[in-house]
Amino acid sequence: MITAEITGHWDARFTPVRDALAEQFESGEELGASIVVDLDGETVVDVWGGWRDAEQRLPWSSDTIVNVWSTTKTVTALAALVLVDRGLLDPYAPVARYWPEFAANGKEAIEVRHLLSHTSGVSGWEAPFTVEQMYDVATATAALAAQAPWWEPGTASGYHAQNQGHLVGELVRRVSGRSLTEFVARELAGPLRADFRIGATEADTHRIAPVVAPPPLSIDLTALDPDSPMFKTFVGPAGDPNNANTAAWRAAELGALNGHGNARSVARLLRVLALGGTADGVRLLSPETIDVIFDEQSNGVDLVLGVPLRFGIGFALPETETVPYVPQGRVCYWGGWGGSMIIADLDRRMTISYTMNKMSPGIIGSDRAETYLRAVYASLGEGGATTAS
Repeated sequence: MITAEITGHWDARFTPVRDALAEQFESGEELGASIVVDLDGETVVDVWGGWRDAEQRLPWSSDTIVNVWSTTKTVTALAALVLVDRGLLDPYAPVARYWPEFAANGKEAIEVRHLLSHTSGVSGWEAPFTVEQMYDVATATAALAAQAPWWEPGTASGYHAQNQGHLVGELVRRVSGRSLTEFVARELAGPLRADFRIGATEADTHRIAPVVAPPPLSIDLTALDPDSPMFKTFVGPAGDPNNANTAAWRAAELGALNGHGNARSVARLLRVLALGGTADGVRLLSPETIDVIFDEQSNGVDLVLGVPLRFGIGFALPETETVPYVPQGRVCYWGGWGGSMIIADLDRRMTISYTMNKMSPGIIGSDRAETYLRAVYASLGEGGATTAS
């Protein structure tokens, strides 16, 4: 194996972050990856290395981008929060105020916040439903509007794994007049100069790092109740990581799944949360709108993922069991299948972003993400990420 070269820059006190990445490359755990740390508006770590391809022929470069899976959801949530800040979207209003068709089949009382916190009861599509159908946004969205919730809305979270982008994206379209893809490009990525997009274009193909599939999930679907939200979400439709490497996937608008970027571009977008709503002179959010994120919507075992999670509006909030390396306090986060993560630490005015192409087992976080996050906090003299006592 050829030793991967790490490129970029890092402040001296954050050398442990660079070293942690080097160790993961040397061990073979990483293939290609990038990490960014923004502290009080200054980029103190921006490193990348490894390979875009499994054959280790194409180096991961400064402009390499990758499918970031559910880290995409944080950008979609940011789009919704911008509309909240503009007074165009009320998180506590019924979804049907903006999308009347959604009121069908007992969903008239579901609020915008329920879509953003995975508590709506609409966590997937009624089977049979295929990935190809998911690519047809108009038809897929209409199907969600027509179906009934799978549990009482607002009573628990059930991870909206593949369809949250369709649900929130339809609200973005209804109130802004732009598709989610266009809104992210014009209202977020453009002003913040972030190399991020929903999906990808043919012009991007030469610099995309294909994802490398992880071991199969340990969930035995045959042992599940076919009427349970977990079963229905995981088969509606069934996920296949190799789909992300196809032209059809990249051409679609999947606001929960197919954002393409790297650690730098994800951090450029999401650091507005840690910086009070303004970055590089671009104001996206008020402090009052940022406060909305921390309105806890659920705290308990997620009905789809089967692990304890705590959700605010648009983001997960710290808890001590499932992702104990995310510190307590005024912190919000989420990540993507295989391990990519974005953490906004408002207490420290810090944003941490990690993207990679070799996917780790599991759905939330990874051993590698934990290693990097602990190295960041150790660099601050905090001995690694803290947890509540």
